[in-house]
Amino acid sequence: MSPYDPSAFPPFAVTVDLVVLTVRRHALCALVVRRGEAPFQGRWALPGGFVRADEDLAAAAARELVEETGLCVHDPGSPEPDNGAHLEQLATYGDPKRDPRMRVVSVAHLALAPDLPAPKAGGDANSARWAPVETLMSQEGSGREDEPPAPLAFDHAQILADGVERARSKIEYSSLATAFCPPEFTVGELRRVYEAVWGVALDPRNFHRKVTGTPGFLVPAGGTTTRQGGRPAQLFRAGGATLLNPPMLRPEV
Repeated sequence: MSPYDPSAFPPFAVTVDLVVLTVRRHALCALVVRRGEAPFQGRWALPGGFVRADEDLAAAAARELVEETGLCVHDPGSPEPDNGAHLEQLATYGDPKRDPRMRVVSVAHLALAPDLPAPKAGGDANSARWAPVETLMSQEGSGREDEPPAPLAFDHAQILADGVERARSKIEYSSLATAFCPPEFTVGELRRVYEAVWGVALDPRNFHRKVTGTPGFLVPAGGTTTRQGGRPAQLFRAGGATLLNPPMLRPEV
């Protein structure tokens, strides 16, 4: 057997791209950045960057998340609730022509977090914003009202669509919807998360019965709040269950 020769194989780069989702003003929104450099200079794109030689994929995704949002990854082993983001690997994208610079394989990650403040651009981005996914995923693309419509750079429209569908499907059978909520939240606030992610209106009474009757989904936090207006509402925290039985089935639309 002949010795392994690295020069016999064409070089390629690995990047991580982030689908960062949050709920703002009752709408599911994604973080996009305007590219400050070629290729696709001036176009909106998902945040991300190249994987460094000394880091693994999870570390690269966590680093990019901190740089773009200031958020650390949620530590499931922590005994105290935190406001960290849920981060998971989404999919790998390797079309040879997806990046005009060179062969670049992207390992996309999905990040979910509670209502986040206005983002700050970093790296090669010169501006950043939250945009409703409904707008980003439409044929008009990511353009603002004061600029011509344009699709997201690279293959980021497909990556975003895959990330949104992952979030929509996972909140059916897992407790992932609580990642959009603060450490303590009301059933009404959780319902609005489901409505924003699924894009449907849910019956408040049926929803309350389902989530409070699902073992391990929610646990009382021992307090109430009037931050949503009206009568005091009971506060809950995420329970220990990771899988919901029975699941929260998405309504057909």
